[in-house]
Amino acid sequence: MRLRGKACVTVCLVLAAAVGCTNGDGDATRTDPPTSAPARTERPSPSAPTSKPPHPVSLPGLIAREHRGSDLRLGAVRTRTDAYTQYAVTYEANGLTISGLMNVPEGKGPFPALVLAHGYIDPAVYTTGRGLAREQDLLARSGYVVLHTDYRNHAGSDDDPDNDVNLRLGYTEDVIAAVKALRASGRPEIDGDRIGLLGRSMGGGVVYNTLVVAPGLVDAAVVYAPVSSRPEENIDQFQRPERDPIVAEIEAEHGTPEDNPAFWRDVSPITYVDRVTEPLLIQHGTADDTCPLKWSEQTTAAFEAAGKDVRLVKQPGEGHTFYARWRTSMDTTMDFFDRHLR
Repeated sequence: MRLRGKACVTVCLVLAAAVGCTNGDGDATRTDPPTSAPARTERPSPSAPTSKPPHPVSLPGLIAREHRGSDLRLGAVRTRTDAYTQYAVTYEANGLTISGLMNVPEGKGPFPALVLAHGYIDPAVYTTGRGLAREQDLLARSGYVVLHTDYRNHAGSDDDPDNDVNLRLGYTEDVIAAVKALRASGRPEIDGDRIGLLGRSMGGGVVYNTLVVAPGLVDAAVVYAPVSSRPEENIDQFQRPERDPIVAEIEAEHGTPEDNPAFWRDVSPITYVDRVTEPLLIQHGTADDTCPLKWSEQTTAAFEAAGKDVRLVKQPGEGHTFYARWRTSMDTTMDFFDRHLR
């Protein structure tokens, strides 16, 4: 636990790789420098597998890597409201420049910050900030700096031509780097010692990966309608029915789950759930037929079995897009973040 001023407070493939077509809102559907930031000591991580050098395309491979995030730059003003100003931004992630947007609340900071990880949208049609517009607005109005990452190969971000066949683990690198870039920025409006994550659909999988790869990086995380924590389930749900040619490329490179089970275990965050140190809130609709509720139930059970701080909130009758009960769910989310980040 950390002392926060007045209170003491207590978190489509390879998830980031779960893909499908989209409804235009970032959901995997069938239709588819010197820093002045406060010093921070990250919690020690449980040991990563050490029997042999990890495969570079794996979560142990990401665990073993030194992740760099820096050079957060605010560009043009996109929007001004009575509550916040929205900027186009870029930052550096392990040698790539990643684009995105950032909402900065009006008033005197520093403010706690949130990194948002959007769901799957075809990079060919994706535009900066697309996918979590409702959340960007509401969270900024609630006093959070909000950094929405575009991911590599999206919008103005640099290209990574191997990202798809490498199970899109690069998205996890981009989210880790976004947190590090916020913390290293030295900007007075950002409290680099109070940062959380929010991911939706595929972005929920990216959040799972981030919690496994970089325990202690953030203070809390929320996922909405997340994909499965078992990559093969995501392939079978989204890509194989669409006859996506990338499936054959991936299996040619890495083998099938039957032929190479060790590889597939190592790209599943559920294998390394013991590493997670942050409280996690999962919100899932009971009528979600895109990402079945059972996926979140299975993931929650694995977290609980490992003794982790996890809560699953089932929203009655809500589908994948969270329309009817979105505000109710966001009240729960903001209560959770307020408890752990303020």
